[in-house]
Amino acid sequence: MRDNNKITTTRTVKRHKRKIRKRVYFILLPIIIAFVSILGYGTYLYIKADTVLSDSYVETEREKSPLRDALVDPSIDNVSILIMGIDANDHRGNAESARTDALMLATFNKDEKSVNLVSIPRDSLVYIPEVGYEDKINHAHYFGGTTAAIETVENLLDIPVDYYVKVNFHAFVDVVDALGGINVDVPYEFKESNSMDKRDSIHLMPGVQDVDGEEALALARTRKLDNDIERGKRQQEIMKAVINKATSLNSILNYDDLLEAVGDNMTTNMTFSDMKTFITYGTKGKNIEVNALTLEGYDYQPSNKYYWALDQPSLEETKALLQDHLEINSSIANTQDPTIESTSESY
Repeated sequence: MRDNNKITTTRTVKRHKRKIRKRVYFILLPIIIAFVSILGYGTYLYIKADTVLSDSYVETEREKSPLRDALVDPSIDNVSILIMGIDANDHRGNAESARTDALMLATFNKDEKSVNLVSIPRDSLVYIPEVGYEDKINHAHYFGGTTAAIETVENLLDIPVDYYVKVNFHAFVDVVDALGGINVDVPYEFKESNSMDKRDSIHLMPGVQDVDGEEALALARTRKLDNDIERGKRQQEIMKAVINKATSLNSILNYDDLLEAVGDNMTTNMTFSDMKTFITYGTKGKNIEVNALTLEGYDYQPSNKYYWALDQPSLEETKALLQDHLEINSSIANTQDPTIESTSESY
């Protein structure tokens, strides 16, 4: 005779197991779907980044800096990047003859995972090798494009410039917008033109606040109520805000928009492989350590032309600090002919 109690118990156990399996599937299925979706999104971003950033690659006229014995590898070497914000937009149509509206030199130390960011005032009176005389540093790009700007910065700071990144107004605005804006401290009330030169179209009040791309650009550009040094400090703070926002976990889903923002608005001599090595600077579980430096000096105005004359002792200290951060000993020949007088041409 069949044991009905045993049969009933067996059926109950089987039903219970089926219920457990259903619950497990119910719990695991969303996790699996989420994992696959994230993996797929990551693969999509990787492919898109490779395409977009590879399209932004533009070689310079030189293979490496003359201050380097060999090509650098950012995965094992300390390197430097010259960041150029040029005053070009679709409205002006001056991409090839633009001046640098913002000029920063960043040195990266691979062991410390730290960055030194030097803001170079656009009116700094420096020797420009391309033309063989002194002029405002923001004219170097106007005289000879990317290579002339790089050589001028190398001559000034006596360190190699390994890479460059050049962006126009549109790239800056779109990147900040892709991040959903950034939080900054606006020092005073001001009005400024937007990226398309529409006069006084941006109006900001003082205080800590979130700003969009156009507002961030206006804050980075204005110097109506202070000077180029203070503007350089603001640009450094804006840059740090962008870096911290871009490397936060909350910005992962914005990377697609970030890549779109870069698009045709950036050129660089870094390959996609080079760029990937810098990801380690933002994966320490905390914000990247960015040390902001400023080139000190004083107002200099001969023949009614304004310049920022750099303080030489301070400049030497900055050069030594950058060389120490890169862990190099640098010496570049001063190519300036002492018989050539400085020019006061302005463009």
